[in-house]
Amino acid sequence: MRVFASAWGWHVGGFALQKRPPVRAVNTIRHLYFHIPFCPKLCPYCCFYVETGAKHKTTAFLDALLRDVEEAGQRFALRPETIYFGGGTPSALLVEQLDHLLGGLRARLDLSALAEWSFEVNPATVRAEKARLLRAAGVTRISLGVQSWDDATLRTLGRVHDAEQAEKTYAILRAAGFENINLDLMFAVPGQTAAQWAATLAKTVALQPEHVSAYCLTYEEDTAYFRQLQLGTFRQDHDFDADLFETTMDTLGAAGFAQYEISNYARAGRESAHNFAYWRGADYLGFGPSAFSTVGRRRWQALPDTGEYTRRILAGESVEHFVEELAPATREGEIAAFAIRTREGLAGADLARWAEELREFEALGFLERKGDRVILTRRGRLMADAVAEAFV
Repeated sequence: MRVFASAWGWHVGGFALQKRPPVRAVNTIRHLYFHIPFCPKLCPYCCFYVETGAKHKTTAFLDALLRDVEEAGQRFALRPETIYFGGGTPSALLVEQLDHLLGGLRARLDLSALAEWSFEVNPATVRAEKARLLRAAGVTRISLGVQSWDDATLRTLGRVHDAEQAEKTYAILRAAGFENINLDLMFAVPGQTAAQWAATLAKTVALQPEHVSAYCLTYEEDTAYFRQLQLGTFRQDHDFDADLFETTMDTLGAAGFAQYEISNYARAGRESAHNFAYWRGADYLGFGPSAFSTVGRRRWQALPDTGEYTRRILAGESVEHFVEELAPATREGEIAAFAIRTREGLAGADLARWAEELREFEALGFLERKGDRVILTRRGRLMADAVAEAFV
């Protein structure tokens, strides 16, 4: 049986703190993430921390977010090269709210080294004025959450937009001057056919975006989809999912997109610099409820509660929820697990502690050596999760 390599992440444990850590401006942080938790609707497959119908919290939350940045600037030297706004739905903020937040960040951060500023967008939440404001504020890269160009599939996913609206939003973003757009897609959706997925890929290629993220749907715990899977309403067919993945690789590769990570495809020079920073083990800070940060071997997560996050920040209290001090071998393994999923792979010299696993994966045809690098084969990409997990 073939098993598709789905997206996965890290789970940490630790303890809650009541006071902020001591000030120590010794680390230069070059990558920032902002989690905007507000969503017009909770999608049934989503496992991220989001809130719906929380507009009364927005103003205070934005003030807290800016305060959080100010206080981080006292503990770290902030000189971002990449900024990423995710969620949630960052584009759900009103024009006035975005102006306040983005203007506040420009006033508080040294952006002289900024090379990439990404912003996630829901097609149902963008009009021309908002798109122009984002571009004028310095956002350089948009990730548009299309998911599918098939309306039936979008209804299954519980999305609040249809295909026509997504295409109009794409045109609005182009008209606003965005020259680096990612289209976010999802396959292996319940009821989705191979023909529907092929049509979505063809439509995507015709629009000529600079980047495509194509994810296999995963059934995460504590989601409506996971409950449907447990009840037997939904069923997984790993062979069929793998077929869709191979169709994705073939279609996007033929259209000039390089698969530089298992789920990410880009035209030359349009790879996500922010995501590459994660995969290479760079330090980063996350702001907003539930956001993770990693500096050196210390990792922590902000409290996943917008109201309490806001209250604590404005009161000068810590919002650290989980904290983990990573052992050197653990951190090394994490970085290796992410790196093996990229086209760069790993330097053979860095893999001595996994020599036995490497021999096994090479024998199975999952890994190959190119010069001094070890990378996934095409067959290995279908088993990327199993390969990556061997490092952790």
